[in-house]
Amino acid sequence: MSLGGVKDEAEIRGHRRTYVGAIPGRIIYAMKQVGSINPVFLLDEIDKVSSDMRGDPASALLEVLDPEQNSTFRDRFLEVPYDLSKVLFITTANTVDTIPTPLLDRMELIEINGYTLDEKKEIAKRYLIPKKIKENGLREDLVEVTDEAIVAIIEGYTMEAGVRNLERQIGSVCRKIAVRYAENPSMDKQVVDEKAVEELLGVRRFSDERAHLEGNEVGAATGLAWTAVGGTTLTIEVSAMPGKGEILLTGKLGDVMKESARAAISYIRAHADEYGIPADAFSETDIHIHVPEGATPKDGPSAGITMATAILSAFTHKPVRNDVAMTGEITLRGKVLPIGGLKEKALAAHRAGIKNIIIPKDNEKDEQDIPENVRSDLHFITAAEVGTVFHNAILGL
Repeated sequence: MSLGGVKDEAEIRGHRRTYVGAIPGRIIYAMKQVGSINPVFLLDEIDKVSSDMRGDPASALLEVLDPEQNSTFRDRFLEVPYDLSKVLFITTANTVDTIPTPLLDRMELIEINGYTLDEKKEIAKRYLIPKKIKENGLREDLVEVTDEAIVAIIEGYTMEAGVRNLERQIGSVCRKIAVRYAENPSMDKQVVDEKAVEELLGVRRFSDERAHLEGNEVGAATGLAWTAVGGTTLTIEVSAMPGKGEILLTGKLGDVMKESARAAISYIRAHADEYGIPADAFSETDIHIHVPEGATPKDGPSAGITMATAILSAFTHKPVRNDVAMTGEITLRGKVLPIGGLKEKALAAHRAGIKNIIIPKDNEKDEQDIPENVRSDLHFITAAEVGTVFHNAILGL
């Protein structure tokens, strides 16, 4: 049962029989169709429910999903209690931010991670490519898509947690090959390799993450971030200029990320002597922290140690290793606090060709969630104190 765009409470509870054209709600109607008292009931896109003057469907769903109430669910059309307690309700959503808190409180939250590169490749080989070949009137003996081409499509033309855009791009490739066969039926078998992908789909839409690794630089550190479409690498740049001690933050940063930057500055300022930074350096220097791709909103505390590393590098004029990425929250005492999304962040580092990842000590247990083929290529450095981060990330410190 799709809930996308549902605005009327009567869709859930039904209409009173006094109204012309009154019918039961969609819950009771579906139970009548299935003919069972204990079915599995899927409520799709529950985060797309909205309310208007006709009521709030989310409030009506409270009675449906609450195990303490749904044994006596009352549809307005039937006007008799109906037992929904034996039904297994499963709801789906893209985000929990738009789901009312009382409704979310009645559900067990299961977060499903996005597909890895290898998983997407296998889905494309086993399902998407045969499906699109058939849909476009081709035969599998006429078209071959190499593994390299699939990877090129995934990395260069899609940026998503699922495979919806991947399916579209594969469909586009198959349609263009079908046109070629229509124009020349005697044409030989078409092999789509990495070079052919660019001919068929045009210039890459998304840049190669490896291109950002240009060498060890002063005032630039590589962080790892989690987004709705998976993990990504995040370069943080710091510039220290003569001034009056002002702090400038750019790159469309959220409030939490701005606070992390100020915490990182305060920690380094408090421990300036340990790193050979003059006591008056901060009062006579303006600090500009920038996170590239300024059109993309960024937030969260997990870039704290990355910012601290870039700031210390800028003040000590010592470069940061380009083969190290990091993630973790920093405190004023220099503690490195745990973060979420380690699996996605590790996959992003692996895609970017980074071999060393600094993670909080408390996230060590989460390494088991990372696929074995990725984990074996990475060297994890655990840090409980920010000093460990600086020692492993900054050259010559």
